[in-house]
Amino acid sequence: MRRGEFPIASLPVWCSLNDVTFFDVKVGDIEGKGYGLVAERDLVNEEDNSESPLLLTIPKDLVLSAEAVEEYAKEDKNFRQLLEAAGHRSHRGDVLLFLMVQLILSSPDNPGAKNIVTPWTQYFSLLPAKVPIPTMWTDAELSHLRGSSLESAVAAKLSVLTKEFNDVRARSSDLLYWNDLLWADEVFTVHDWVLLDALYRSRSLGLPKSGESMVPCLDLVNHSRQSSAYFEESSNEEVTLLLREGCAVSSGQEITIDYGQGKSAAEMLFSYGFIDSDATAKSLVLPVEPTEDDPLAKAKLHVFGTPPTLQIHDSEDGVPQWTAPFIYLVCLNEEDGLNFALLQENDGSRHLRLHWQEEDVTDRAHELTALIDGHELRQIFELRAVTLIQERVEQQIKSLRDSHSNAMPGIVRAEILQTALHLRNLEADLLERAARALEDQKTRLLADNSVIAYLGFVEEPRTDEAGAALSNDEEDFS
Repeated sequence: MRRGEFPIASLPVWCSLNDVTFFDVKVGDIEGKGYGLVAERDLVNEEDNSESPLLLTIPKDLVLSAEAVEEYAKEDKNFRQLLEAAGHRSHRGDVLLFLMVQLILSSPDNPGAKNIVTPWTQYFSLLPAKVPIPTMWTDAELSHLRGSSLESAVAAKLSVLTKEFNDVRARSSDLLYWNDLLWADEVFTVHDWVLLDALYRSRSLGLPKSGESMVPCLDLVNHSRQSSAYFEESSNEEVTLLLREGCAVSSGQEITIDYGQGKSAAEMLFSYGFIDSDATAKSLVLPVEPTEDDPLAKAKLHVFGTPPTLQIHDSEDGVPQWTAPFIYLVCLNEEDGLNFALLQENDGSRHLRLHWQEEDVTDRAHELTALIDGHELRQIFELRAVTLIQERVEQQIKSLRDSHSNAMPGIVRAEILQTALHLRNLEADLLERAARALEDQKTRLLADNSVIAYLGFVEEPRTDEAGAALSNDEEDFS
């Protein structure tokens, strides 16, 4: 669906009409970033200043939160009908339904929507029609993510978005108003739904009182780890942007906020469409699966309850660490003391239960590292886990190498290619260092006396009838 036009030059009028106030800052075009906020004069917040200088205020009724969606449903009977039929599954999904209505109302292709217009209807047209996050990349661009941790994550996200779109369509097709508006002439497409998700993920932020929300004008402020400003909600739930304590910004300099100190390169790219070159947090998340020959594989996946992953992250000493609770479940079997049982309730329902050492630990399936602590075979379990993790890491390294020159043909935007290659290099470095750390850990475990004894590497010396030592060397019958 075509987007409406809302030139940035018209934003001051919109702000005046909707009580949005800028203090000594304005919206400007930032090279390589699009719109951003810049200082109109030199700004300083001294270290001992009791109050941080205000830069921007947005009234509560403009904040697009869960509460705001419910309020709109009370005012607009058609939207209320849509929300009751296709909403109330997640806060994010409800916001996307609201944004869908704003897209239709603001579009020059509006097929006759009779919904109530809000300040968001016009502001929506200011939001970008293209967001550089991977779910909006072309197939040729996505091919440069092959072998990275985002390859499976983006594929899974696109699958979920397609399912969501089909679900919204199926649930609203029986509603005459929405069927005529959206589906009769294919006005709204899955591409539009992907765009709405991209706008929400790249522009929403967590407010202390309102929760995950979209805030007009505040969403124009760009990211920096050395941010000069921060946002908060006042007692009347007005959202404010303030200059950080001890911070000075020169006239014409950009005002920035921090999107999240602990986010990895993959997280930043997945949610915001860029990688922070100054970020120090290096980590990645990979999907893991049970071993093919494990007869308890399905039961383990069911009890674990969430998609199993391996997280690798850098530590302060530069040696990568790993977290993968499902791997311990993979490593343990019946001979170790792991068992499954069916519990039948009085109402006839049955539930699969996990037992470790005859104790029901179903609710602690993510805590097996703690449960096996102190077990006489703890080091053996660790060796099994390290071996599986090492195999998974080496598999990912191979996938990165093999896919490097196997990109799909097609036009690839230069900035997208540069970002994808940056991610690949960061993850390759982390994976290779993790592989070396895992090999060192494996070597230490193999040298442990309990492991040596368990594996049978130490044999008792053989003696003859008189007690004399015999050689352990094999006889040569050649």
